[in-house]
Amino acid sequence: MSKKYLLVLLFVGFQGFAQKGLTFEDSLRGSITPERVWWDLKHYDLVFDVDPKKKFIKGLNSISYQVLSENQSMQIDLQFPMKITYIEQNGQKLTFTKRGENAYFIKLADKQKVGDRNSLSISFEGKPLIAKRAPWDGGFSWAKDDDGKDFVATSCQGLGASVFWPCKDHMYDEPDSLRMTVTVPDSLSDISNGRLTKMCIDSKGNRTSTWEVKNPINNYGVNLNIGNYVHFGETYKGEKGDLTCDYYVLPYNLEKAKVQFKDATRMLQAFEHWFGPYPFYEDGYKLVEVPYLGMEHQSSITYGNKYKNGYLGRDLSGTGWGSKWDFIIIHESGHEWFANNITYKDIADMWIHESFTNYSETLFTEYHYGKSAGQDYVIGTRANITNDSPIIGKYNVNQRGSGDMYYKGGNMLHTIRQVINDDEKFRQILRGLNKDFYHQTVTTEQIENYISSKSGINFSKVFDQYLRNTKVPKLAQKSSKGMISYRWENVVSGFDMPIKVSVDGMEQFVYPTTDWKKLKGKALKADRNFYVE
Repeated sequence: MSKKYLLVLLFVGFQGFAQKGLTFEDSLRGSITPERVWWDLKHYDLVFDVDPKKKFIKGLNSISYQVLSENQSMQIDLQFPMKITYIEQNGQKLTFTKRGENAYFIKLADKQKVGDRNSLSISFEGKPLIAKRAPWDGGFSWAKDDDGKDFVATSCQGLGASVFWPCKDHMYDEPDSLRMTVTVPDSLSDISNGRLTKMCIDSKGNRTSTWEVKNPINNYGVNLNIGNYVHFGETYKGEKGDLTCDYYVLPYNLEKAKVQFKDATRMLQAFEHWFGPYPFYEDGYKLVEVPYLGMEHQSSITYGNKYKNGYLGRDLSGTGWGSKWDFIIIHESGHEWFANNITYKDIADMWIHESFTNYSETLFTEYHYGKSAGQDYVIGTRANITNDSPIIGKYNVNQRGSGDMYYKGGNMLHTIRQVINDDEKFRQILRGLNKDFYHQTVTTEQIENYISSKSGINFSKVFDQYLRNTKVPKLAQKSSKGMISYRWENVVSGFDMPIKVSVDGMEQFVYPTTDWKKLKGKALKADRNFYVE
């Protein structure tokens, strides 16, 4: 990923965050601090030694980076109770200080010259945070499978990869590539991101696996999955050629998986149509069984939906269409395009991941079951919208917005599609996003401007209404003497979104503003595909 992007932000201190429960710790985690901005992350070379019995890990992270501006202090994050034990650069031990519980500031001895590519190595160890409710409240999941064998996995979106390894834990900067070498007891296997390039068993009976990722990867996309896995796979003939699809499951679930995982190729058919080529052909596509529900780890999608259709057997739309496919396979795989290919710079813009991926469920349904089925599905999910707080969160403090980024965000995109009123143009916008922002981190502003530019329609007020406001637009109307008066109410200033309506049974577009307008007719009804009152 190109990281020429330099967002010049002043480091915000404790006083600015004391209000509303925000702290100096939040600013260290969520800001592009002076100790982060001067270096461009290039590569992680990670080594893990995992002891499931003690719930203990130790490891080494060798970080390669390029110097963008002169600075002798580097911020690296590692969350308590994990700890850094040793840092070295060019054979010299480096000193470091700790601010708060999780931020380490390294004093670099060698002069950091602009343009130089340097590296340093960080040793670490500890008992990482145990996930309370993975993947939402993540960390390490230490479990046992039905045969009593260790079954271990990581999940850390929002929480950050620094929950178990030292890194530049801010989403704006991704490594261009990554290697992971993981050692576990030999009765188990580790399945991680990318492709397996080496595996061996040492004299003590420990199994070591090395995985190579050739594409940029966001920090929470890096994962460990450890269990008594069996493997099967297939080759998908996709837009960019042959894509290897590998599936890792527990032995007693193999036959169920061979049936349930057929949704993987159906997913690829639908999403390559709508979004363009799978973004990580070089690293392959994997589904990996885990002891929690699932997560969008890049090229290593984790699965725990109990081999049921829907969401643990439940149709989230209430229409029946969501029971025809496996929610975790479809939703989490949709994130390969929106989250792993196109990644937010700040978690406040998490809607970029979740709104588009929520709508991918509708597009999958439409691709395989027809347009009306897709419409039924997305409209059915409106029952899950709460309108409790804005979808966009607070910037620079690692704070996401409302959970409405899922269902409301999906319905916002469906509404925007109706305004564009050209399904092929809408499809090309989705494909264009994945092409023009290929392997990049982005802001809300970039996505908003792109959709407005490519559609030829200014959607700025629509985004303001649905992303930054909790009110649902209301199409108010009154009729008298064969005339209908109509206008927008409950909207942000300047909201003038066109809407398709039925007037006495005849469909047409009208162009309301906050002022009353009139047309001939007795009754006006908004098209159900627009998320309005």
